Amino acid sequence: MSSALDDSGHLKLVIFDCDGVLVDSEGPSCRATAQFAQSLGLSITEHEAFERFAGKALPQIVKELEEDVGHELPQDTAARLRDNLIRLMEEQAEPVDGAAHMLAGVLAAGLPIRVGSNSSIKEMEAKFERTDMTDAFPAERIHSANDMGHPKPSPEVYLHAARTEGVKAEECVVIEDSDTGAEAALKAGMACVLLRDADAPLPAFWPAPGFVRISHLSELVPMLRNALKAQKQS
Repeated sequence: MSSALDDSGHLKLVIFDCDGVLVDSEGPSCRATAQFAQSLGLSITEHEAFERFAGKALPQIVKELEEDVGHELPQDTAARLRDNLIRLMEEQAEPVDGAAHMLAGVLAAGLPIRVGSNSSIKEMEAKFERTDMTDAFPAERIHSANDMGHPKPSPEVYLHAARTEGVKAEECVVIEDSDTGAEAALKAGMACVLLRDADAPLPAFWPAPGFVRISHLSELVPMLRNALKAQKQS
């Protein structure tokens, strides 16, 4: 089966993950999570929190913390942690380097864009407001796997974005940075561009058809334009 990045494919939608791809919020998020874990008596550093929780939805994070402490936490724990994260994002979230220029290039190429994230809608709205991306991603174009009850690596948020756009899975490319999100794209049957440093390890399932890695967002638009050109000529 062809993918959206193949010469014989048809690229009709770009779906972005939020954290680590558009908004540099993983650091502050994991810092807040580490502080919360420490308040429970757990000795989790910021680095360990990043390694364990980056890309995961809050309910999954709370579940893992409950396993660490050996008992259930109050039912409103995820909501309280989310409220703290939203306040943190309103103060500290920054765009990923090159995000604004990249988005302008994707839109100039005539490609529709959507977001599929494990973050809640409220979290994403705070992040996009802080980083001046609200115009690029109005409410109807952001989708929350967490709010849907199907956090990644479930593919549902990406499949939902495709259905809402009215395109097929094989006509989409997902822009991801985490193993969890890349796995969701794989399960969805979508092509995936993984934003990751050249010396960083790749997901366990790598390589996969229609999956490529870039180390900076400046590489994305030329890649998409080349795919569109090749498909037009085929």
